[in-house]
Amino acid sequence: MKPPAGQPPESETAQSIAIRRLTSADVAAMRAMLAMLGRAFDDVETFEKAPPRAQWLTRLLDRDTFVAIGAFVGDAVVGGLTAYVLPKYEQERSEVYLYDLAVAEPWRRRRIATRLIDELGAIAVSLGAWVIFVQADYGDDPAVALYTKLGVREDVMHFDIQPRR
Repeated sequence: MKPPAGQPPESETAQSIAIRRLTSADVAAMRAMLAMLGRAFDDVETFEKAPPRAQWLTRLLDRDTFVAIGAFVGDAVVGGLTAYVLPKYEQERSEVYLYDLAVAEPWRRRRIATRLIDELGAIAVSLGAWVIFVQADYGDDPAVALYTKLGVREDVMHFDIQPRR
């Protein structure tokens, strides 16, 4: 019996899920990842209301200070991660800020998020980064559990400051 639409087959293994960094040749995949993130975060409007032009995404994906990693089953994006590389000034090293991470609902609990973070770790090392850091919201228990398993928790305050015009 076939699984319901959007559901992975029971036999789907972690090996059949390809994890790879997106490049400027992957604008269509980046758009698909944005749509998946919007659904996963239940925030479709933010991710699809005013989508960036292809030229913007091409330039973004070309930058060595931006990382987008997708989890694919065939051509379908089932997970994604975005991160920013922050060159430091006090030493010749960088930090990586894991900005967004999500896995489509039917594909969760298959170690996809961990594999995405592992790939980010390999990229971070190649870029001379000494740490990856990430924020999690109170109440987002799955994210907190994942990050606790992979790293050391620091309790900090976060402030959003609106730029003055």
